[in-house]
Amino acid sequence: MSIPAETIPVPPRVRRLAGTAGLVPVWRNAVGGVTFRTSDGRHIKHGPRHAETSMRAEAGRLAWASPHVRVPEVLEAGEDDTHEWLVTRTLAGSSAIEPRWIAEPATAVRAVGEGLRALHEALPASDCPFEWSVPSRLANAARRGIAVPPALQDAPEIDRLVVCHADACCPNTLLDDAGRWCAHVDLGALGLADRWADIAVASMSAGWNYGPAWEDRLVLAYGVEPDRPRIAYYRALWNAT
Repeated sequence: MSIPAETIPVPPRVRRLAGTAGLVPVWRNAVGGVTFRTSDGRHIKHGPRHAETSMRAEAGRLAWASPHVRVPEVLEAGEDDTHEWLVTRTLAGSSAIEPRWIAEPATAVRAVGEGLRALHEALPASDCPFEWSVPSRLANAARRGIAVPPALQDAPEIDRLVVCHADACCPNTLLDDAGRWCAHVDLGALGLADRWADIAVASMSAGWNYGPAWEDRLVLAYGVEPDRPRIAYYRALWNAT
């Protein structure tokens, strides 16, 4: 997953959705998905359909989460036989892995950790209709033909049940100009799970994006001490599924 460093082809569906607006590529993922920003204040996500989650599922999660946290406003979602798309209103702020924040890792890591804690505190677990529990993730993997190692069938006891982001990698936190977290994006799998399912992935992402020394700093910014067994388990589950 990366911010495109070069011009990439615009899918015909994206061109139609954009209308007369200009397009700038802002994100590309490993499964062929692309995201463009339009000159009239929208973001258009487009990519191949896949079994793990969907952009329609993300649209529903964004609508549910929006009264509680700052997330993109959904304008349109759709799919055809092979691809899917999601159009949202552009939010102010920049990804925590924009070049400015890569050059200021202490600011970015603090913002991502604090933002993740704020997300967990704000979203009402008692009202959440979505699930991202270990059993649901294992079942999803099985439907996709993924053989998960037997050791991952035995999950740690839940520390605290929260509504997890479910893709809490650093790029999915937006920062304002002062370096504070201001919004979250890419919530396609949001659901109930142990908070360590998010913390483990967010801190792992800090290592990828800023260097290994920043992993524990993110956990501390969240407001807890690193729980090594839970971190190890949820990272292994993430990598396996």
